[in-house]
Order: sequence, then structure tokens, then C-alpha cells
Amino acid sequence: MCLKTFSVLIVAALLGHPATSVAADSICYGTSSAGHLAGGVQIPDSGPNFSPYSSLGVSLGRTFVHSKVAATIAAAYKALELSAPDKVYVYGESGWREGGRIKPHRTHQNGTAVDFMVPVLDKSGKSIPLPTGITNKFGYAIEFDAQARYGELRVDFDAIAEHLYALHQAAQDNGIGIARVIFEKAHIPDLYTTKRARFIRSSIPFMQGEPWIRHDEHYHVDFAVSCQKG
Repeated sequence: MCLKTFSVLIVAALLGHPATSVAADSICYGTSSAGHLAGGVQIPDSGPNFSPYSSLGVSLGRTFVHSKVAATIAAAYKALELSAPDKVYVYGESGWREGGRIKPHRTHQNGTAVDFMVPVLDKSGKSIPLPTGITNKFGYAIEFDAQARYGELRVDFDAIAEHLYALHQAAQDNGIGIARVIFEKAHIPDLYTTKRARFIRSSIPFMQGEPWIRHDEHYHVDFAVSCQKG
């Protein structure tokens, strides 16, 4: 079985859809900040080690991506079941089925950008999902302090580093890459203390400028996908 077929089968299985045939890849147009998408695929709803930021957001259709991005996300979570079996993850928003502006985001327009909520540890050191709900804007209003703490929770930088590694590997397997990661600059050095430090330094292209909002409660990943002109 070819890798492309295998990736589509993974997504289909996780989505609960039959995979009797291989669907055509999505087509992205323009850029993440000015573009649209054809044939968008929804991120797999949930799995043994991951869940969405909001079931409402999923039902409203705010978690669609390019098919190769969906396959990459699914494969990365599957790999993490082995490489980080005690970690749990939460994904955030990505975009509409057909792309275009998805407020309040300024990007996320062509199916190549995804937000991932930061993994956290509770006071006992156990990995738990970031608490998300209406009162904290489904996690996006959470503010971590200078020590990467929010109440009794703290950011799990080892889990983030392992996830970025899994995404990088899965992206390469699917013929795409990681173009950019936006994460709170003050906390990037914490990723250099993990076992994936060498990989993070050499392979993850962090945004050099300043984002329009803090990215301490989530890390935004722009995937490098070949798109047509908008």
C-alpha cells in the first residue's frame, strides 16, 4: 500500500467513514492570510490521546484543513501513542471547509494553519487536557504567567516538543512540511531543555516577529503545502 493511500485510510478510520476508495487531495489557494480551500477535510474528532478544544467548534465546522494536513495530524497523534503514551493533547481551531476568513483569526484561510492548545500537567505532574469552555473562550483566553503556570497547571514543554517532532515526521511522510510555528517567545527556551532540543533548534522555524496576540496557551503551526495562486 502506498503512503498516500495509507494516510487517507488513517483519516477515514478516525473519522468513522468507510474508506473503500481514495479521495482526491484537497486544493489550497493563495496563502493562510489570503486564500481559500477546496475539498477540505475535518480534523479527526478525537482519539485515545487527543480531543478538540470545543465540541461546539467542531460541529460549527471550524476545524477543517487540507487533506494532507489532516493525515499529518492523525499520523502524529498515532505516533505519540507510542513515543509519549502518558501525554494527552488538545487541538484548537483551523478553518472552514472552503477556507476564507474565520474570525477572529487573521490567518487560517486556506487549510494549512492549525492551532494546538498547550499540553499541561496538574499539581501531581499528570498530563491532563487544557480546561476549555465558554468562560475562558474555549481556552484561548487562558493566560500563563512567566513561569508558564496557570493556577495549579503548568505547561508541559516535553509534550510540546514531542508533538512538534511527531508533526515534522508525519508531515515529511505526507509530502509536506512545517513552514512556521508561532509560540510565546519567552517560553521557546523551555523547549531547548527537552530531549528534543537539538531537533527543535535545527528543524522548527519559529516566527521571528511579534504576533498580534499572545501565543502562550496555544502554538500555531503553518504547514508547508503546495498551493495554487489565489
